[in-house]
Amino acid sequence: MNTRTNQPWSPSRLYRDTDNAMMMGVCAGIADYFGLPRWAVRVGWVFLLFAFTFMTVIAYFAMGFVLKPKPLDLYANAEDERFWREARVDPKRSVGDLQSKYRHIEKRIRDAEAFVTSSEFKLRRDFRGL
Repeated sequence: MNTRTNQPWSPSRLYRDTDNAMMMGVCAGIADYFGLPRWAVRVGWVFLLFAFTFMTVIAYFAMGFVLKPKPLDLYANAEDERFWREARVDPKRSVGDLQSKYRHIEKRIRDAEAFVTSSEFKLRRDFRGL
C-alpha cells in the first residue's frame, strides 16, 4: 500500500496499460514504464516472437496475467507523472536534479533567514510601525 496516498499501487511499478492495449496491454505497459514509443516495443516483441516463439508467447501471457492494470489515478498530476517517468528511466539524473532543486531551496531559505534576522529588517519594521 502506498503510504503517501493510502493507495495499493506505486508509480514506480510496471503495470499493463489497458487503455492503449492491442491485446492485453503488456507492450503498452512496458512502453509506458520505460518511456518508449509503443510501436517500438511492439516491433521488438514481434521480432522476439519470430526468434523465440514459444518462450515469447509464454512470457507475454504470463505478464498479462501477473501484471495489474494501470490505475486511472496513478499520478496526482502531469508533473508527478513526468517525475516518475524520468526517475524510472534515469534515476541518477533524477537524484541529481532533486539535489540541485533542494540546494536552491535551501539557499533561498538561508537568504530569507539572514534578511529577517538582519538589522535592516528590524529598522524597516520599526519605520512601518510609526
